[in-house]
Amino acid sequence: MRAVICRAYGGTEHLEIVERELPRPGPGEIRVGLCAGTVSAADWRIRSLTVPPGYGLAVRAAMGWGGPRQPVLGTAFSGVVEAVGADVTRFGPGDEVFGSTGMNMGAHAEAVVVKEDGAVVHKPHVLMHSQAAALPFGATTALQFLRDRGRLRAKERLCVVGASGAVGTAAVQIGRAMGAHVTAVCSAANADLVRDLGAREVIAYDEGEDPFEEENRFDVIFDAVGQAPLKRRMRALRRRGRLLLVYAGLGTQIAARFAGRGGRRARDGIAQESHADMEEIARLAEAGDLRAVIDSRYRLSEIAAAYDRVATGRKRGAVVLLPDDV
Repeated sequence: MRAVICRAYGGTEHLEIVERELPRPGPGEIRVGLCAGTVSAADWRIRSLTVPPGYGLAVRAAMGWGGPRQPVLGTAFSGVVEAVGADVTRFGPGDEVFGSTGMNMGAHAEAVVVKEDGAVVHKPHVLMHSQAAALPFGATTALQFLRDRGRLRAKERLCVVGASGAVGTAAVQIGRAMGAHVTAVCSAANADLVRDLGAREVIAYDEGEDPFEEENRFDVIFDAVGQAPLKRRMRALRRRGRLLLVYAGLGTQIAARFAGRGGRRARDGIAQESHADMEEIARLAEAGDLRAVIDSRYRLSEIAAAYDRVATGRKRGAVVLLPDDV
C-alpha cells in the first residue's frame, strides 16, 4: 500500500509517498481500506511543530525528537473493512465504517488497522465517505469540550470563537443540538455559513466587532483560536460561566487556574477518541443535527498542497484527502 511519511519536522519537503507492506489485523482488530481521510490542524501542528507556546519540548519528547516517531500522520478516516482478525464480532469484510486512530495516527495511507472496540463505527448511510471522514476530528473535540468540560445546558448562551473551522463548525452545530443560544465568531465572509449551521448571532472579528466587549454576556465560551487576553475572556462570562480553552499556550493554561471569580472557571485538555463518542457523532449525523463542512478535497499524491491549505488558517471546515484512484 502507499503511505505518506513525515521524515522530519518542518516544511512539506519532508513528506514522502512510499510503498509499505499492507498491515495485517491481529486479534480484535480490523483493517480498513481508506476511501477518505483528512489533513487536520492537528496534523499540521505536529508535522510543522507549530504548537502552542510552551509545548515545543513536550511535543518533541512525546512524539519524537527530530521528527514524528510514528511517521505516518493522520487520524480521521472513512472506508471499507477489508479484513478482520480473530475474535472480531462487530464488523465484517465489506462493512462501511468511519472513525479516528487518535494518537496512533497512521491514516495518511491507503489502509489502516484499528481495534474493533476503538473509535470506529458503521458509517451512516446518509454520509458519503468524504463527509464521514470530515467529522471525527472536529466533532470529537467539540462534543467532549461542550458536554464534559463545559457541561453546556439548554438555553445557555454559548460563544464559539473560530466558528468556521473543522472544530468550530462542529461546536456550532452540537451547541445548537444541545439547546444553547449560539453566537459564532468568525470572518464576515463566513457569516452565512455559520448561520446556516445554527448560530443565532454572528460577530465578525474582521469588521471591528469585539465578542468580549460586553461583560457577563456568555455562559460558555468555546475558544478554538486563543488570541484574546485571558482577563477579557473571563470578564465576558456570566457568573459560574465556563471558558473552554480548546487552543492555548502553557502560560495561559497556568494563568487560567487563578483567573476565576464569581464561580467562573477555565477548562482545557485534549480530546480522547472513543467508540461511544463515535456512536454519538454517527447518531447526530443520522438525525440531521450534524453535517460535514468540507473546505476542499485533495488526492493522496497532493498532500503537500492539502497541508498548505490548512496552514493558511482560512479553511472552512475540513480538508479532505482522497485516494488517487477514486
